[in-house]
Amino acid sequence: MVRPALPDWHTTLALAAGLLVIPQALLLARVIDALFLANAGRSAVLAPLAWLVLVSAARAGLGWLAETGASAAAGRTRRDLRSTITTRILDAGPRWLDHERTGATTATLAGGVEALEAYLAAYRPQVRLAIVIPAGVLLTVAWVDPLSGAVLLVTGPLIPLFMWLLGSAARERTEQQWQELARLGARFLDAVQGLVTLRAFGRVEAEAATLHTASDRFRTLTMDVLRVAFLSSLALELLATLGTAIVAVEVGLRLLYDWISFAEALAVLLLAPEFYRPLRTLGTSFHAGMAGRETLRQLAAIETQLDAAAAISPAAPSGSGPPLPAPPTLTFDGVVMAYDDARATALGAVTVTAAAGECLGIAGPTGAGKSSLLQAVLRFRPPAAGRIVIDGRPLDEWPPDAWRRHVSWAPQRPHLFHGTVRDNLCLGHPSASDAEIARVLDLAAFDEVVARLPRGLETRVGEQGVGLSGGEAQRLALARAYLKRAPVLLLDEPTADLDLETEARVLDGLREARQGRTVLLVSHRATTLRAADRVLTLPATRPAS
Repeated sequence: MVRPALPDWHTTLALAAGLLVIPQALLLARVIDALFLANAGRSAVLAPLAWLVLVSAARAGLGWLAETGASAAAGRTRRDLRSTITTRILDAGPRWLDHERTGATTATLAGGVEALEAYLAAYRPQVRLAIVIPAGVLLTVAWVDPLSGAVLLVTGPLIPLFMWLLGSAARERTEQQWQELARLGARFLDAVQGLVTLRAFGRVEAEAATLHTASDRFRTLTMDVLRVAFLSSLALELLATLGTAIVAVEVGLRLLYDWISFAEALAVLLLAPEFYRPLRTLGTSFHAGMAGRETLRQLAAIETQLDAAAAISPAAPSGSGPPLPAPPTLTFDGVVMAYDDARATALGAVTVTAAAGECLGIAGPTGAGKSSLLQAVLRFRPPAAGRIVIDGRPLDEWPPDAWRRHVSWAPQRPHLFHGTVRDNLCLGHPSASDAEIARVLDLAAFDEVVARLPRGLETRVGEQGVGLSGGEAQRLALARAYLKRAPVLLLDEPTADLDLETEARVLDGLREARQGRTVLLVSHRATTLRAADRVLTLPATRPAS
């Protein structure tokens, strides 16, 4: 469960700095009384004055160390938390992301985690300070003047009571605010990624209106939360001011009739505001506390989903796994793939062997489980039944990352990152030479595309392949898979968006590129499947009983 915390020494320093206000107030009252009323000599004042300077300096130093240390530690905790969750999301793979809105997750990991710094550095330590320091001040005031101690004892609990009442009203609004922020972030990311589609169908203005409505709803919820926060601050300030005023009035009246000494009265008046100060500070950071708790709730939900996804997948061994010959033999022994809701099988029991260096074609109607089979080989989804064997060893003996180093993949809808063509091409082999790049460009029939680009391989393309057609993006992904030189090559509809002439050239290149590799070739096209040594036809799946 997500429970980030700061080292205790930060809070200990803050407590020490807060409690030093007690001797500081007592020493200051003693020095003023000795100088202006008792007419004591300089020698009698120097000792308490020196102690006063020392305590004041110690309090300032400890407070600075506590504040800067807590802020730095909160920043490190925030970064570690974001890194941990992001790593787990990456480890979970696309299967987990398929069921989540990327924008909502991004909003939590970006703005949500940023809000944790104020929660960890300000609110959480202040909760302890608001308990310990008022208790210490109350005991001191009760020892100096029991009547003033009784006033603080009666008025002090009113502040936590009002904080609890106002917090109950703010909690629901804060949850709604974060939910609306997640939906707004998800909607905005969807709109940005689908901008070309929205423009093509003339829905840009309508989508902009939808985003405006969502943002206005988020603005309204944010103002509601701030309204409650300001109301709580007003109530706390009012209670603290009234409590201090009551102490000042009763101490002043008793001082007027000489029922209390000046030193005692001054000490009480100096300590009374310090009794309420931690409670007031807690009230000002109350909104940060609500936002931080909601962020932790969202992160805990993400972690729970990741735990559930990890429980489905078997634990992988560590290390690099057994050695892998090039090319290996892939055996599917009764492999069954199921959808997450288990209402239907994505792939019926498949038993087939792709011999070393063989190109096995996989055909079948839409929904027969062709892509699911490739997902199982990539270790993105575990089989519901059966097993995959590599040269007589179960696939589970390889850690997922170690196994994927032996696999090249060209998906049906490749993802191209914002950067140059060279950056996207060399994703799996950053140190590729110009000769290697030229060869794979020719094999994938992408060299003619590079020749047309204004800056060749240095031409920048947008996310999702903006700037390239669907067929060009497919060929770039194919060249990227070839360049990796992995012994297992997975091709998912590599010619789906190509014309017949380009398809013929791509298949000619595939016959050369497959040398020294075991290839699984998924396609609907009969012309593409002719490049395979054998073709496995998958039947249509049926709902599970």
